[in-house]
Amino acid sequence: MRWIGMIVLLLVVVLLELYAFQALKTVSKSKMIRYSWIFVSLAVYFNFLYTALTYDRTQGQTPQFQMAMGLLLTVLLPKIVILLVLFGEDIYRLFLKLFSALFSGETQPIASRRKFISQIALGLAALPFASFIYGIIQGKYNYKVIKYNLKFPDLPSAFDGFTITQISDIHSGSFTNKEKIQYGVDLINEQQSDILLFTGDIVNNKADEMDNWIDVFDKLEAKSGKFSILGNHDYGDYMDWKSPVDKAKNFQDVKDIHKKIGFDLLLDAHRYLEKDGQKIALLGVENWGKGFNQSGDLEKAAKEVKKEDFKILMSHDPSHWEYNVKQNPFNYQLTLSGHTHGLQMGIEIPGWIKWSPSKYVYKQWAGLYQEGGRYINVNRGFGYHAFPGRVGIWPEITVITLRKG
Repeated sequence: MRWIGMIVLLLVVVLLELYAFQALKTVSKSKMIRYSWIFVSLAVYFNFLYTALTYDRTQGQTPQFQMAMGLLLTVLLPKIVILLVLFGEDIYRLFLKLFSALFSGETQPIASRRKFISQIALGLAALPFASFIYGIIQGKYNYKVIKYNLKFPDLPSAFDGFTITQISDIHSGSFTNKEKIQYGVDLINEQQSDILLFTGDIVNNKADEMDNWIDVFDKLEAKSGKFSILGNHDYGDYMDWKSPVDKAKNFQDVKDIHKKIGFDLLLDAHRYLEKDGQKIALLGVENWGKGFNQSGDLEKAAKEVKKEDFKILMSHDPSHWEYNVKQNPFNYQLTLSGHTHGLQMGIEIPGWIKWSPSKYVYKQWAGLYQEGGRYINVNRGFGYHAFPGRVGIWPEITVITLRKG
């Protein structure tokens, strides 16, 4: 079955290349351009195959593997656009031939491919190509601060105006540019929020991925504390380990990272935040995701928390809110999640459009959602993973101001 899948994939790639090359031949007669096109395509394919076949599974996804994947997508996706346009023209050309055979009494040869259609195809394909190049070079550092004011009738009055900065999905194993990451950390500190909450995935797989970044992230500041939880990648489930002992040690080392950068890691636990004699409950669960690791124990985290308390829940995967939290009779007023990254690619124009393939997997995939008076914010992530860039779905720093009303 595996070989069948590979053969089908190969045939699809060949089909894409044939159509794309047809468009190029129709538009340009330059041999230099044609040979360059072929050379770049082959170089990207061979680079990806070599990287995929030789990379060490005990190291997880390295930046080198992610770059090979990124270049592959950058080359392939624009050719899908070309295929769709030219295939549409082929249907039209075939229709003309059939029409001539049925109604004109004389079967005409299939019309030649029209140059302006190929120009349109290449022009449209240039848009995703340029977008992906930008996303790999700069888009992954295009940090956006997104602010919300949320009103709750049961918020203790002392917390009216209380500010929360949320970040998520650092994925330090993907980082390559310390200056850019420092800029993002400085931007977080500029928000000067009361508390800073990190909602999981500090690494891709291994604790030592964070070694070169401790001195950056330990500079994060918040007036009333920094709190964190684990994400699905923090358990080391996506790579091969020499032994269960090594995996267990890595997991402990990942948990220790949070203390090193000044975060209070909540493992199915809660803390009370107090202000002027009033308090709210902050709860954090281990990862719980539909189709992923389900270590999180909400009941354990809420032990000794009262139903009437105002609650903020940190849970990495938004599917937890969909399946277990939003209708929970214990009433979790605000949930903060991450995980999806918005797939790191999509189209967002505030007030006009918000789309990503991620929406077909997660009902809550990016931004703020409300149902029955309860809210969830799905942070788009600070870092990146698998694809080494961001296209249209930018890295996010969320600032939430709580209001009574």
